[in-house]
Amino acid sequence: MKNLILSAALLSAILLSCTPSASEKKSVAIPATVTLSKNVLMDKIKGGWAGQTIGCTFGGPTEFKYPGTMIQDYTPITWPDSYIKWYMENQPGLYDDIYMDLTFVDVFDRLGLDAPVDSFAVAFATAGYTLWHANQAARYNILQGIMPPKSGHWLYNPHSEDIDYQIEADYAGLMAPGLPNAASDISDKIGHIMNYGDGWYGGVYVGAMYSLAFVSDDIEFVVSEALKTIPEQSIFYQCMADVIRWHKQYPNDWKQCWAECEKKWSSDVGCPDGVFVPFNIDAVINSAYIIIGLLYGEGDFYKTIDISTRCGQDSDCNPASSGGILGTILGYDKIPAYWMKNLKEVEDINFAYTTISLNKTYQMSFNQALQVIERNGGKVSESEVTIAYQQPVAVRYEKGFAGHYPTERIRVSKPITDVGEVEFEGIGIIFKGSVRSNDGRDDSYVARAEMYIDGQLAESVNLPAAYHDRRHDLFWKYQLPKGKHTATFKWLNPKAGISVSFGEAIVYSDAPLQVIHQ
Repeated sequence: MKNLILSAALLSAILLSCTPSASEKKSVAIPATVTLSKNVLMDKIKGGWAGQTIGCTFGGPTEFKYPGTMIQDYTPITWPDSYIKWYMENQPGLYDDIYMDLTFVDVFDRLGLDAPVDSFAVAFATAGYTLWHANQAARYNILQGIMPPKSGHWLYNPHSEDIDYQIEADYAGLMAPGLPNAASDISDKIGHIMNYGDGWYGGVYVGAMYSLAFVSDDIEFVVSEALKTIPEQSIFYQCMADVIRWHKQYPNDWKQCWAECEKKWSSDVGCPDGVFVPFNIDAVINSAYIIIGLLYGEGDFYKTIDISTRCGQDSDCNPASSGGILGTILGYDKIPAYWMKNLKEVEDINFAYTTISLNKTYQMSFNQALQVIERNGGKVSESEVTIAYQQPVAVRYEKGFAGHYPTERIRVSKPITDVGEVEFEGIGIIFKGSVRSNDGRDDSYVARAEMYIDGQLAESVNLPAAYHDRRHDLFWKYQLPKGKHTATFKWLNPKAGISVSFGEAIVYSDAPLQVIHQ
């Protein structure tokens, strides 16, 4: 591959080609019905999928290499020839944003709009791809018979506020053009497979922005209006509202907006991998990076995905979302040719773990959009669609990890047979770790183990050695009486050549840790 660093002249040309003048912007008032030709509808659906794929690829090499810091301007982010094709052939796992969406698109295609949630859950849990965080915790739950919505609830899923459904919700908005509440209904069913609370809200919000991108080309309107689908008392809403406010306060300085966001909203609570460290896969902060890119990108494709990428953390998923939303606004035919050359090379190649290409995806989403439009009071004729536009309404309020605050990290770092007693003080604890076959040959083994808190059985669990089926974290227990506790463990079916290894434990109490500066 030949690396191409964007020249100043080329960047200027790209900016000028995409940025609409003030006179070109449409009114933000959306009428009760919106009529689009079927060609325009398809163009926008294709633009959404194309923008997502391009944004994911652009940010791919930077993913989680910049936790807690922005990517400086002097750091080149390149766009080589045949870039998407190279990733699809060599590192296809980059596109988890897309093939996860396609799991749900495929179920709708096979079983219709009324497909039961269990069908989505089983398809997701049994798929061949590797998962992490809330997705993997949900997969484990489903394979163990814990079905939605329990599979995504914070008491059963310590990663429930992570970014997982947020990166997978694009399909919901693309199949519900101008129908943000219909998109929310879809996300209610499917998003609770793996997420809850602020984690679920990330997907609801992204879906609503895609939905509104069909009926308005005003970025500020799309970002602000979509936020009406989120309960105002939620942390997620408050963070997005702050970003919108800071954009107005610092309209020409995305880095100042980013800094304000880091100062106020960068502390994770739930994800045991993101507590006490710079790593942050929480939906709230990463969704903030999506809309920082959208707002400061000002309708320009390059600026939008570049800023979302340079915000750091999950910096392939965030430009995938901002690129997909802007791609829906612009439409496929108005994404600059500079980006589309690489995309058009791969449109007939199936994504990993699927039998679905981009060209097939376009048509599947288009067909589903026609059905959703009709189901929600619209009309479909031979050449056009009329959408009965929905004013966004807030989904229900739910709060994960209520009253739980991380206060201590305990380094256990022992096999289960040597752990003994773990003493802690608080109202909850989660133990990280893994089960492995020492020679890598016995992935069929499932450890059976128990955790006791203060001598009482707290959990009895199966711990598969197979990475695909694993429990992301070994043990946890929330909502304990406040005070001192002792955790002990039993391995019920030990086997030679198998290790059940503890890493560290995160302790929670009912109030944040107070740091006293000397």
